[in-house]
Amino acid sequence: MSQYTQPPQPQQPYAPPHTPGTRPARNGLGIAALVLGIIGTLSGLVPLLFWLAGILGLIALILGLSGRGRVKRGEATNKGVTTFGAVLGLVALVLSVVGAVIMFKAVDDVVKDIDKELSGSSASAKPGGGSGDSPKDSGKDDGKDKGAADTLEGRDTAAYDDGLEVTVSNAAAYTPDAYAAGHTKGNRAYRVSVVIENKTKKKYDSVLASVDARAGADGVNAEQIFDGTVGEGFTGTVLPGKKVTVQYAFDAPADAKNLTVEVSPGFDWDASQWDLKL
Repeated sequence: MSQYTQPPQPQQPYAPPHTPGTRPARNGLGIAALVLGIIGTLSGLVPLLFWLAGILGLIALILGLSGRGRVKRGEATNKGVTTFGAVLGLVALVLSVVGAVIMFKAVDDVVKDIDKELSGSSASAKPGGGSGDSPKDSGKDDGKDKGAADTLEGRDTAAYDDGLEVTVSNAAAYTPDAYAAGHTKGNRAYRVSVVIENKTKKKYDSVLASVDARAGADGVNAEQIFDGTVGEGFTGTVLPGKKVTVQYAFDAPADAKNLTVEVSPGFDWDASQWDLKL
């Protein structure tokens, strides 16, 4: 062997030739759109998470549309996944709008209920008929309602804004029977009629109504009298368009000149007062 003979070279590993113009598929946008669309849609089913559904749905829709652009350019191969992700993003957006409407409506209803519980239903006064002998029934005030905060007079009506109306008659002298409770010897008893008319569209539970009275200039408590004729109070339910009348009797000092009757129709209504001359 010649001294100039070169040793054999190691064989290089075979590498397949690269196809010109071929790139790896860029399917990331479609997959991300699908994942975000699924999460956004599930979030949209819970109205409280409407904000999350809106954000994820918008991102999923944008990514899905961008992914479809890649598919059209031949840069991605997951056309179905991309389209489905965009559709889910749109569904999540719709659910977020619906959830927002539901939440805002619920909050508004709660605020209205709380405001109603705190303020109650206010009443305006409707002057009663049959008291034409009073000079207050003529002149410039004729035909005008009194303010809700004014004390009413006998036979006036407190008309609440929901349609409920309460009317208290003038006070009339009353003689309790021998077994009456609440009457003190030496005092005088007076009877009043309380009428509640239900002009609302719902049933009214009259059991909630309470009637109290104070007598004289000092406003001492006038005890309610119970006997065989008066003292039963309101009971039962009043249908829309119907009314209920109950007789009450109160014990007042002999020198009392007026009787203030306060009627509260229930928790949702403000109490109204009538100043009755004795």
